[in-house]
Amino acid sequence: MFKAQTDKKPLLQRFLDGVELIGNKLPHPTALFAIFALITIVVSHIAYLAKVGTDVNTPVVSLMTREGVAYLFTSAVRNFVGFAPLGTVLVAMLGVGVAEHVGLLSALIRKTILGSSKGVITFMVILVGLISNLASEIGYLVVIPLGAAIFYAVGRHPLAGLAASFFGVSAGYAANVVVTINDILLSSISQEAARLVNPEAIVSPTSNLYFMFVSTFVLATLGYIITEKIIIPKLGTYKPEGEIVGANISTELTPDENRGLIFSGLFFLGTVALLLLLSIPSWAPLRNPDTGSLLTGSPFMSGLVPVIMILFLMPAIGYGIGTKTIKKDKDVIAAMSKSMQTMGAYLVLAFFASQFIAYFNYSKLGIVLSINGANFLQDVGFTGIPLIVSFILLSAFLNLFMGSSSAKWVIMAPIFIPMFMLLGYDPAFTQVAYRVGESVTNIVTPLMSYFALIVVFAEKYVKKTGIGTIISLMLPYSIFALIVWSLLLVIWYLTGLPIGLGGGIYLPS
Repeated sequence: MFKAQTDKKPLLQRFLDGVELIGNKLPHPTALFAIFALITIVVSHIAYLAKVGTDVNTPVVSLMTREGVAYLFTSAVRNFVGFAPLGTVLVAMLGVGVAEHVGLLSALIRKTILGSSKGVITFMVILVGLISNLASEIGYLVVIPLGAAIFYAVGRHPLAGLAASFFGVSAGYAANVVVTINDILLSSISQEAARLVNPEAIVSPTSNLYFMFVSTFVLATLGYIITEKIIIPKLGTYKPEGEIVGANISTELTPDENRGLIFSGLFFLGTVALLLLLSIPSWAPLRNPDTGSLLTGSPFMSGLVPVIMILFLMPAIGYGIGTKTIKKDKDVIAAMSKSMQTMGAYLVLAFFASQFIAYFNYSKLGIVLSINGANFLQDVGFTGIPLIVSFILLSAFLNLFMGSSSAKWVIMAPIFIPMFMLLGYDPAFTQVAYRVGESVTNIVTPLMSYFALIVVFAEKYVKKTGIGTIISLMLPYSIFALIVWSLLLVIWYLTGLPIGLGGGIYLPS
């Protein structure tokens, strides 16, 4: 007789293996956009032949007719150059890239955590992780290993520090107290989608600011409670497995770095003073010339991306001068050039994403799907809180298989932004619901691009760490963050509070 098999994997591990298997079979996001563009061409012709349209006489336009094929060839360059996220991201990265290159962002993160007392280190590690998305994905490389090292240094379990910082950096990737690159990128995609319904629609990078500001502190508090009440008791007392090589990473700032931070602060204050001079007085050139408003229809709001670039660039130059990493103008240009070199993959992705969006717009598939979908949801009464929660859950589920926030949004926005607009929801509200869902599952999917790196960081302290170890640590964070963050958005919805500057719950009637 055969013996019963006893080495069957646990259900969770089998589920994760299945997720990994499916996710690994997905093409690269760039290839996905090329595939979706081809699918749009074919589907547009099928829908055209079937005379698909809406009850307001909006028929689907084929991309395989004589005019459609001509459009494919004549619009390719225009689609790429006019792709809104392209310019906004490249301009913003001119400032953020220099700040990364000279080490300003890393020094600020370390200074913030090291300045905290032992009693609030957990909260500060999470809070700094949340704010670290100012520097795109530097939090994965700096905050997470630093969180583990700091916990180890103060006699706490290093994996608790790693889990806390991973939660802040990744599950709270959407939240921050200021506008970030992610706000700029996603809002520009949302604006493109909103213009399927309203050609004059504007979705500002600040349209989620109020909600994300509050979310930052709500998530930091939630992460603190989970770490102290669940994770640390679960891990118990840490017993080092021999010498921990590299655990004492650069947690102390050098005299040059401290001097650089002083210079950076002075440059930042000078830059803010100049921007205030250009925007606060009644005669200020950045105010709306007709109404005098600073927030509505003003050059300040229209030029927010260059403002953000300058607010990163000038303090970075000051830091570079203080640390002597910037000695002449060529050093600044070299740092800018290096930041642009890292954008090569994004440029390729942007080309195919721009074609997909343009084809979707030209064919009117997006507006037809949105109108018919909105009508269906209204007919069945599926609106309000059930609709919001369902959309958050859908975003969270899709994030398990496709990690890129912007790549998913390029696919989802042309359908859901117009659909929700037709149901009365501001594009900024749809965007923020998406961001809640797609952030919280970052920490429990092995398909997240930095997940393997997190395992490597953990193996430094516990050699038998695997995917299951990290998932088991992060699952409580993911579940509670999904519940609490969704509840916060529902409360926002019920109270009718604005989501941010230029972003509300409902569209104006």
